[in-house]
Amino acid sequence: MSDEMKRSGDGRGRDGRDGRDDRDGGRGFRPRGRSHFRKKVDKIKVHNLVVDYKRPDVLRRFLTENGKILPRRITGTSAKNQRKLVREIQRARYLGMLKMG
Repeated sequence: MSDEMKRSGDGRGRDGRDGRDDRDGGRGFRPRGRSHFRKKVDKIKVHNLVVDYKRPDVLRRFLTENGKILPRRITGTSAKNQRKLVREIQRARYLGMLKMG
């Protein structure tokens, strides 16, 4: 590169690019990570659900089609209620009230 290209003042760097990332659609700055945090509401508490191994219809709301237990970040339950939920699901599975798969 010649010296006058470096001093041209067109806002481009040494590589001739303008510094924007092509993956962001030309919008310029792209924030990394979480921009804000949204507090999740405990679904069990809000909907007044009684989590009990004798109520498989309620427990099925927290399972995938294959019978896997959904994580708290998906269901939005608190840690305390998630532990209770897992315990009751495992009891229902053991007694045969919840069929897997």
